[in-house]
Amino acid sequence: MNPFLKSIFSTSFLFSVLRVATPIIFPALGVAISALSGSINIALEGIMLVSAFTGVIVSAFTQNLWIALFSAILAGVFIASILGYFSLKLKADIILAAIALNLFSSSITVFLLYIIAHDKGVSSSLKSLVFPSVKFAFLEKIPILGGIFNNQNILVYIAFLSVFVYYLIVFHTPLGLKIRAVGQNPEAASSVGVDVVKIKLYALILSGVFGALGGVYLSMGYVSWFGRDMTAGRGFIAIAASSIGGNLPLGTFFGSLLFGVVYALTNFLAPLNIPSEIIQVIPYIVTIIVLTFYSARVSKEKEVGEE
Repeated sequence: MNPFLKSIFSTSFLFSVLRVATPIIFPALGVAISALSGSINIALEGIMLVSAFTGVIVSAFTQNLWIALFSAILAGVFIASILGYFSLKLKADIILAAIALNLFSSSITVFLLYIIAHDKGVSSSLKSLVFPSVKFAFLEKIPILGGIFNNQNILVYIAFLSVFVYYLIVFHTPLGLKIRAVGQNPEAASSVGVDVVKIKLYALILSGVFGALGGVYLSMGYVSWFGRDMTAGRGFIAIAASSIGGNLPLGTFFGSLLFGVVYALTNFLAPLNIPSEIIQVIPYIVTIIVLTFYSARVSKEKEVGEE
């Protein structure tokens, strides 16, 4: 078998898929829960950046992983709350407000990194912490599955758990019922006493929590440093992942895995004699293709429904 194909059909490739899909799973869940409420959050790119930065800074100064995680989640919730304030309280366009927050997050993290550590773009002088990998003894005895699922970073397993938590929140709690009701028909929800603005804000805050976990994984799991714009568009790719998954738990999860396969494939293509610029653009081309097919399918379904 061709060496490249042999590397693709290996447990190390599938191990890599889970690893690179994790920073998409978290924000995709964030996009999904906000979309269900009718206020789609496209500021996940900025939320991930601010949380990744906060986690690195706090862990470097406190040397405590859990304080860093808590601080990063608070930072993500803070940015999501600002988006909620602008869009729900001040009635600003949520898309424009989210774009402004993404640009603000990109700049403020670099500025603060220089102010705090005198590093330009990368936190090279900070001794920040990294979440550990977890090895399960029972998985070591299982061929193939052990090689794929064992010894992953603990945040990868939390990403799997988050899909289940998302399912519980959306389909088995009063808050989830209200989020879906507000997203489907806000006037009807309001007529039975549901505070539409408050429910949309709660959904945005939850999206901030999921986005923050994605940012923490990037800077304290995937790598061990913070870098300028290190999210590299994953917050936007998460929108595509949640869209093709219909904002449903498993659909969003498998949509994220699809992009995980693409990212892993680009990593395995890197050693080949292919220009790096072509390899780097592959995930974004796939995103455009997937969204095009998705939009065409949705349009066709609407036409059939109108007939």
